[in-house]
Amino acid sequence: MADGAKVVCMGNAIVDIIARVDDAFLEKHDREKGAMLLVDADTSARIYDDMPPAVERSGGSAGNTAAGIANFGGSAGYIGKVHDDQLGTVFRHDIRAAGVQFNTKAASEGAPTATSMILVTPDAQRTMNTFLGACTEISEADVVEEEIAAAEILYVEGYLWDTPPMKAAVLKAMDLAIKNGTKVSLTLSDSFCVDRFRDEFRDLVENKVDILFANEAEIVSLYQVDSFEEAVLQLKKHVRLAALTRSEKGSLLMTTDQSVAVQAFPSDVVDTTGAGDLYAAGVLYGLTSGHGLEVSGKLGSLAAAEVISHLGARPEVSLEQIAREKLGL
Repeated sequence: MADGAKVVCMGNAIVDIIARVDDAFLEKHDREKGAMLLVDADTSARIYDDMPPAVERSGGSAGNTAAGIANFGGSAGYIGKVHDDQLGTVFRHDIRAAGVQFNTKAASEGAPTATSMILVTPDAQRTMNTFLGACTEISEADVVEEEIAAAEILYVEGYLWDTPPMKAAVLKAMDLAIKNGTKVSLTLSDSFCVDRFRDEFRDLVENKVDILFANEAEIVSLYQVDSFEEAVLQLKKHVRLAALTRSEKGSLLMTTDQSVAVQAFPSDVVDTTGAGDLYAAGVLYGLTSGHGLEVSGKLGSLAAAEVISHLGARPEVSLEQIAREKLGL
């Protein structure tokens, strides 16, 4: 990243394969609606073979966020591992074409580029079946200090916590960020992810994270309480800045001494894939552009509303233009 990027996003580099299915399809393949489930190569192939016509697009949670920041006109970089294969080439082309700096070296051996079979039911819920493939090959060697040091914010997806080498790469990136005065941001990614790594995520939030992203289910799971309000009280003891989404209820941005509630922008919901990713993109773009919590939250809500209005997890229109039209920015 010759000139550096204001936000460096780190995550699983995945090609999304998205199709509309009914609930019977989920039952047939024993899928839990709304979850992100890790699958092996055989399960991935079986679901793929049975899927109706699908749309194939570069995705991955942090990749979507990076693309969203760039779509706003912001500066974003990406760290993630693909294989030197056809899908890896597609991913690299797509994310660079979106305006994101991506220089992580592709793997020449091992597993192929990761895929996620995203099954969208009529209620707009998405059930993700992810084969991590080459993502698990990411290592500390892929984390370059100069890239981290040049950024204002390092943004990491919780999904990267699934294997020891991935975890080591994340910790190296976070430690380099702290060393160089770069803020550390984490998204909890998925309530099932929180269930797997609750204690470790709590430790990260208390000791390394400056900006936390989570939805209502994730933050309630993190603190094992009965309500969103109880989770917020727990989080206030530790948080520097948190952005918490609540679907149609909007979002809450909070520090230890300030809370700002932001309404959701109206949208015809087609596919909720990427809603949290694009919300994070708007907030991070806002923060790195000098905006306060309220405007940053509105940018997040605006981006989320756009992405849920169509199939797929990347914006289809200019978020920069929408921000001018809706918010006068």
